[in-house]
Amino acid sequence: MFKNFNRIWLIPIALALVVGIYFIPPVRVRADRRINDLRAQVKTLFNPPDKAVFVPVQQAEQSAIATIVKSTMQASLAQTQTAQPIVVSTVSDPTATPTIVSTPLPASVNLPGVKYVDQRERWNYCAPANLTMALSFWGWKGNRDDIAKVVKPGENDPSKNFIDRGFTDKNVMPYELVDYVNDDTNYKALYRYGGDIQMIKSMLAAGFPIVAEKGYYEADYKGKVAWLGHYQFVTGYDDTTQEVIVQDTWNDGPNFHIKYDKFMEGWRSFDFLFLVVYPADRETDVMNTLASYADPNWAAQKALDMADNDIQTLTGIDLFFAWFAKGTSHVALQQYVDAASAYDQAFSIYASLGNDNNERPYRIMWYETGPYFAYYYSNRYQDVINLANTTLNDTVSAPTLEESLYWRGVAEYAIGDTADAIKDVRKAVYYNQNMKAAIAKLQEWGVSP
Repeated sequence: MFKNFNRIWLIPIALALVVGIYFIPPVRVRADRRINDLRAQVKTLFNPPDKAVFVPVQQAEQSAIATIVKSTMQASLAQTQTAQPIVVSTVSDPTATPTIVSTPLPASVNLPGVKYVDQRERWNYCAPANLTMALSFWGWKGNRDDIAKVVKPGENDPSKNFIDRGFTDKNVMPYELVDYVNDDTNYKALYRYGGDIQMIKSMLAAGFPIVAEKGYYEADYKGKVAWLGHYQFVTGYDDTTQEVIVQDTWNDGPNFHIKYDKFMEGWRSFDFLFLVVYPADRETDVMNTLASYADPNWAAQKALDMADNDIQTLTGIDLFFAWFAKGTSHVALQQYVDAASAYDQAFSIYASLGNDNNERPYRIMWYETGPYFAYYYSNRYQDVINLANTTLNDTVSAPTLEESLYWRGVAEYAIGDTADAIKDVRKAVYYNQNMKAAIAKLQEWGVSP
């Protein structure tokens, strides 16, 4: 009896020992990661993320807004016509004949001096790895962790090192990469929509590699094909084989060849977005090589035309991405009501997907925020909130997407829900303490992060 009594005392001692070991920072980080993985698997089992569907509810309101805007513009135009001639500022026609290059492009280019960097042994490190290659090409001496500390600082938990803090950050936006280059290095960067193979060839022939943001497909443990976003550093092409050469930071590795049409197919899901990193003293060369792409409005209009063309011929998931790209192009042109209509159509098509071996691309809002811009600036605040709720509650294991938190917060503020608005935007800053828009919004509201 006394022997059993003594053994009973071992139980609380063992529990106390386990708890004590758990709170040792390195052990806690590893344990939390395994717990998070287990939680994600359980949630996915009972609530598959690709089954979540966002249904816009404010299209009728949008149509009324569009009618008012159109009537106002027509009245203004009629009034102006009776007073004086109209001077209209227009975007250059992207279908016009491009600037003629005096020297024909070579049949192939494979830029030397590329230092391959992968994203292994890190979480969601595609963006830092690719930007490291783009900067290192020009002589930059930093590494992927230097970039990650700024562009994906992660949750504000001092007990974790920066790598583990960044575990919750699913994606780095293109503007964050461009801001890092322009603000934290001696180099310069820009991004544009509407890229194509001809643009890639012109840039590479002039010695300027690009970073493209593309869709990437992988089979999951159930054998279904899942879509996710991915950056690729483009460093060469070959007209003979009709291939581009990329440095892929994940499965495909260095000097991976992709057929032109396959590359364009994956690129469509991000509206053919590309980044260019270059030395400050080469800016004139970059702009001359970009030609019409130097004008971001021209590039966005070209992307819009590309989307309109794709919509006429595509089906299924490709048609979804074409409509989504159309919305993104309209957002870039600040045509928010038109953008919202395009996204409505995209989400309608999205609801019909997933009846084969392909999952719905449920991660789309991890990487792209265009619908939030479109719905918010069309005064469709409830659609912003509903889309953020679907994204945060149904597509991720934990609601840590700072962009969705931010947009839900500003929409809540717009409808008078100030307490929840402040809470959400503060959470956005917690998960990314360098999120300038969220910090500025809290300052505007007169509260601290």
